[in-house]
Amino acid sequence: MKNILVAVDLATSSQLLINTAAEQAEKFNAKIWVLHIADPEPDFVGNKAGPQYVRDYLVEEIKKEHKLIRQFAEELNTKGIEAEGLLIQGPTVKMILEEIEKLHIDLLIIGHHRHGLLFKIFLGDNHTALVNKSKVPVLVVPLF
Repeated sequence: MKNILVAVDLATSSQLLINTAAEQAEKFNAKIWVLHIADPEPDFVGNKAGPQYVRDYLVEEIKKEHKLIRQFAEELNTKGIEAEGLLIQGPTVKMILEEIEKLHIDLLIIGHHRHGLLFKIFLGDNHTALVNKSKVPVLVVPLF
């Protein structure tokens, strides 16, 4: 195993995923790719961003997210684990699957939040889709 992809949503539970990835990387001397999928551009999902202050706000949010991803990667590098942070925009499942191919990932680590039926109906179930579509092993870490 050479490459581990850990997908984080930047919630407080992200540290648990980073720690899990670090454990696996140490065992296999693997590189960690810390990935966050930012919300797609509003135009991409059919919404106009509105006034300039809305666009400015979205830019600042992406900057904050990118900084957090870099911090996770730096933390891992400080521990002697090779790591890089990635922040990309787009549909979550599609983008993760594309990165698995591009980066030659051997293991995907994702978190699982417990959600109700209405959440799954309206917002989907990304972890199930990833488990079903991934061509590499998926380690699902409970986050509740």
